[in-house]
Amino acid sequence: MLCGRWRSSRRRPEEPPVPAQVAAPVALPSPPAPPDGGTKRPGLRALKKMGLTEDEDVRAMLRGSRFRKIRSRTWHKERLYRLQEDGLSVWFQRRIPRAPSQHIFFLQHIEAVREGHQSEGLRRFGGAFAPARCLTIAFRGRRKNLDLAAPTAEEAQRWVRGLAKLRARLDAMTQRERLDHWIHTYLHRADSDQDSKMSFKEIKSLLRMVNVDMNDMYAYRLFKECDHSNNERLEGTEIEEFLRRLLKRPELEEIFYKYSGEDHVLSAPELREFLEDQGEDGATLAHAQHLIQTYELNETAKQHELMTLDGFMMYLLSPNGAALDPAHMCVFQDMDQPLAHYFISSSHNTYLTDSQIGGPSSTEAYVRAFAQGCRCVELDCWEGPGGEPVIYHGHTLTSKILFRDVVQAVRDHAFTLSPYPVILSLENHCGLEQQAAMARHLRTILGDMLVTQALDSQNPEELPSPEQLKGRVLVKGKKLPAVRSEDGRILSDREEEEEEEEEEEEVEAAEQRRLAKQISPELSALAVYCCATRLRNLRPAPTLPQPCQVSSLSERKAKKLIREAGNSFVRHNARQLTRVYPLGLRMNSANYSPQEMWNSGCQLVALNFQTPGYEMDLNAGRFLINGQCGYVLKPACLRQPDTTFDPECPGPPRTTLTIQVLTAQQLPKLNAEKPNSIVDPLVRVEIHGVPADCARKETNYVLNNGFNPRWGQTLQFQLRAPELVLVRFVVEDYDTTSPNDFVGQFTLPLNSLKQGYRHIHLLSKDGASLSPATLFVHIRIQCS
Repeated sequence: MLCGRWRSSRRRPEEPPVPAQVAAPVALPSPPAPPDGGTKRPGLRALKKMGLTEDEDVRAMLRGSRFRKIRSRTWHKERLYRLQEDGLSVWFQRRIPRAPSQHIFFLQHIEAVREGHQSEGLRRFGGAFAPARCLTIAFRGRRKNLDLAAPTAEEAQRWVRGLAKLRARLDAMTQRERLDHWIHTYLHRADSDQDSKMSFKEIKSLLRMVNVDMNDMYAYRLFKECDHSNNERLEGTEIEEFLRRLLKRPELEEIFYKYSGEDHVLSAPELREFLEDQGEDGATLAHAQHLIQTYELNETAKQHELMTLDGFMMYLLSPNGAALDPAHMCVFQDMDQPLAHYFISSSHNTYLTDSQIGGPSSTEAYVRAFAQGCRCVELDCWEGPGGEPVIYHGHTLTSKILFRDVVQAVRDHAFTLSPYPVILSLENHCGLEQQAAMARHLRTILGDMLVTQALDSQNPEELPSPEQLKGRVLVKGKKLPAVRSEDGRILSDREEEEEEEEEEEEVEAAEQRRLAKQISPELSALAVYCCATRLRNLRPAPTLPQPCQVSSLSERKAKKLIREAGNSFVRHNARQLTRVYPLGLRMNSANYSPQEMWNSGCQLVALNFQTPGYEMDLNAGRFLINGQCGYVLKPACLRQPDTTFDPECPGPPRTTLTIQVLTAQQLPKLNAEKPNSIVDPLVRVEIHGVPADCARKETNYVLNNGFNPRWGQTLQFQLRAPELVLVRFVVEDYDTTSPNDFVGQFTLPLNSLKQGYRHIHLLSKDGASLSPATLFVHIRIQCS
């Protein structure tokens, strides 16, 4: 079959075919652990597939360890932690038993594992335990750190090493491996008597676990077709056959057979034809041959440069078959332009972990922000006891942290994910003495990281590039408008003004005198490239622009400027930095949409990173590309000093985006505690861009199918400023009587969206992977 070939004749369709009706239905809840000390332990197939069953560290984790969980100076409670046999989750003991899903955490939700006293909690409360016995598990999203002390240093190291191996193996797994791992995890859970045989009742339980409400007659027919021994039990190869049938992808088979002809294998030329239809850049024969060698599983087919259906599915489920252009996942943009030419990932009230009224402040919030690619963080500085400035949300009940501790967190964590510069946005409420202490801490703790003078002494007013500032920290703060003489007298650095400008000069001089009383020269000296200034108006200035000045605007004022100044605001932002922050009225730390600010070229659009929602999804989508380094080059229309672009008047439509929503796979089960709760999914596609481009369209919902729902619906959008567009794919669980429940989403820039048949790998509210949950779509982008 692999050598004798016959090519069927066919025509390329103008429209992608709507897949045939999909077979049965499944989804992605969290497998609950057995109760403490539970005796039934499912087989180790999952860990065997990960190649880690013989690893001593992993075996120790499977046996479990009794750690001291540390939450305060006096709260050190012993708790049992044990790796589950799926190799993807850890079960833990609680004082009061809760629902099974409340007793586990997943490895894919872990942000980092730190050894020793490397968290705020352990530094403050872990003094009774040797650092060698301690570890911290930091999670994505809002979940608190887990600070643990092991009985011995060796046991702590086993968990540190074991978690590192398991997370590395998880990251290296292909989508097909994740799917296989996932379905076998539920298979073992459904095997209630652990006899490695599946009755029809157990099969029905499996289907409910994986989000399928399948007709009993259809399910039983499928069961009997696999029951070759005719004993009302599936075992061994019968179970594997049932799973293969359950996991079939008819829509992928249809596409594959359209290109492969009747011999049911793709030659390299046929694969190249598929790539050309996909709109792939570089759809050469050599590229097709490379894909066969990379993704084909059958060695005989690979030797003959042929791709089977399995290899084709491996390819489409890989990063090369994803909607996000893999070439955009590394740093690919020009990083040698001035800072003002980039969108810069920015955080507001970075120190908060909750609301701005009574929530706790923590250095861990800075660590988490850096882990999400943030490059501009805020330090709200106030007078503290003992001459030490503190950070908190002033005049509220939020807790306080030391300024120097935050600077140490910056030193230790600012460049773990991205090498590009970090901006410390100081909101300064301190007196002169504690300002001097702030400057001293910045210099002594950060050392050579801190920018203390212009890089180019010949052009000190020109903003450097991210490349020039790699590994450096900039201070954004107020700058003394004049230097002091030895006797402390203010020396003006301005030339004589014309007579008609005397009044303005008098106002400016008064401002200089006021600032001289409020800003310490030590702190002023550190504001080199980010000198905070008020944006009074956008009228063309008689003097040259001052790139080193940074204006901070509330979202309300920024929106006003966008409406009233339009192009003038865009031109201003082409030359110098603008920071936008949420209104103070957002007491629960809610966010505004950052898209409106990006449309006008604002670089530092600050959001509450601790508050999940569509606003943070947009932020994550904007900075998903360029290696997630926190800097994204603005479109050319926002960088040119004489640009005519106005986001309120972007001109006629220039691009048509057509998305055919085909199917979804393994959507998560929203209520793991209710076996009969099955999602009714719908898909919404949202366009976020200039106001004239903003739109949202959605499919119908599919009843009771979270495994392989099929839509085959086409959604089309006309775009006027495609270079600014973010596309957000959202899956929701339809509800007739209440708002729909969020299932998953993925957001990315239109310019990074690949055409053709693509999988979209869904994320949770906190940005964690929902693997193996995907959408399967066909995308077409037409430029007029």
